[in-house]
Amino acid sequence: MNKKNDEKIDLNKIPREEMLKYEIAEELGLLDQVLESGWKSLSAKETGRIGGIMTRRRRESKKTDGVS
Repeated sequence: MNKKNDEKIDLNKIPREEMLKYEIAEELGLLDQVLESGWKSLSAKETGRIGGIMTRRRRESKKTDGVS
């Protein structure tokens, strides 16, 4: 196995761009599973849901950033 896959996830060292993904996983009740077993432990449906919510939030933030 790759050493990166063996390391535990440290929430304090997550890049800012990825924080949204972890926040959404927490909202969906999946954060503990991700921290314990990694992102590969999620089903395609769960992963797709996270991706969809991320996309929607990024679109919404662009709309609100553009409106002053």
